[in-house]
Amino acid sequence: MEDGTAILFRCCRDVASGRLCPDPGMGTVAAPSHHLMPRVCCADHARTSGGGCMSASCLGKSARSNSGERASAVIAGLGTCLPSHSVDNAALVEVLDTSDEWIRTRTGIESRRRVTPETSTLDLACEAARNALRSAGIDTVDGLVFATTTPERPCPAAAPEIAYRTGQGNILAFDISAVCSGFLYALATAGALITAGTADSVLVVAAETYSRIVDPRDRSTAVLFGDGAGAVVLRAGPADEPGALLAHDLGSDGSGADLIRVPGIREQPSGERWFTMSGRKVYLRAVDRMADSVRRVVKDCDWSIETLDMLVPHQANARIIEALAKRLGLPPERAVCELARIGNTAAASIPLALAGAVTTRRLTPGARTVLTAFGGGLSWASTGLIWPQLAAVTSEV
Repeated sequence: MEDGTAILFRCCRDVASGRLCPDPGMGTVAAPSHHLMPRVCCADHARTSGGGCMSASCLGKSARSNSGERASAVIAGLGTCLPSHSVDNAALVEVLDTSDEWIRTRTGIESRRRVTPETSTLDLACEAARNALRSAGIDTVDGLVFATTTPERPCPAAAPEIAYRTGQGNILAFDISAVCSGFLYALATAGALITAGTADSVLVVAAETYSRIVDPRDRSTAVLFGDGAGAVVLRAGPADEPGALLAHDLGSDGSGADLIRVPGIREQPSGERWFTMSGRKVYLRAVDRMADSVRRVVKDCDWSIETLDMLVPHQANARIIEALAKRLGLPPERAVCELARIGNTAAASIPLALAGAVTTRRLTPGARTVLTAFGGGLSWASTGLIWPQLAAVTSEV
């Protein structure tokens, strides 16, 4: 526990620097050895003429040495999905007491995507999940963790249905709710499933349809939020492989629970239950918490802020991203800001920002990268990794 921050787990610094960790419990693993694998190790491998199976299950098994050392969780695929319908600032100016200049200068947003009535959060999630699988070059995984604040229903969880609709069968699947920190909480949780040996591959999916919980008459929130989804595939692999999750920092502060909220049925038995946010207080806490969290992850990776190549923060608004970079002493060009034509997509914002940065080649293989987020709860999280070689697969619905 540091300054009210709950640190759930972190990887050994020797792992982050590529050196072998002397403590097997900390988990540096041997390099893959496909030639040591059984001739027939899975249904996919049985159909090959020999060796080199690329199924997620086999890739995970091959990452473990005969000594039984733990594997790390490695990002192997990235997919996103956005609604095709775009709402620009001019459309909002017609119904709100605002202007295009006011929105741009305070948020950095020019337009945002919105779902149509027939498109669900699940539709976005499933498409992003399929795209991540395509990016990874695999069809199936062992588990699925889904982050959202805008599910179609309170019960049951959405993850099992996403698994079913994407052809994953009876895998472990569950939801996580950490608002805008949800994707990184899901990423850390999925990574822990892999390092514990519970799964060899996990889909991490985040999807949001905030257009359905934001009051369209509230200028402070209606201009910010958009809808979208993003997903990554994690698989077991060596700790020194690009894409391996090197360090996590997770924390929360329930004293700020009222700063970002949607009222429940008991709190508000009738009437409209809109999302509300105390903007100024959230701004100050977001910058403070994310900056501290990033510093902890950078330290655990044996890096420095000066050697950090790219920061990918939750895409809340341009002012928060700029303030965070300034607080850390990072040049603005080393903080990804991809929200101008997407808006704030809550839990989905980091995978969408990653896809945008990869597609424009702003984020390149080998880059020392930290992902960071702050959201309701209050909650915050950061993850460090060396960015891998992969292509993002994107689509619209």
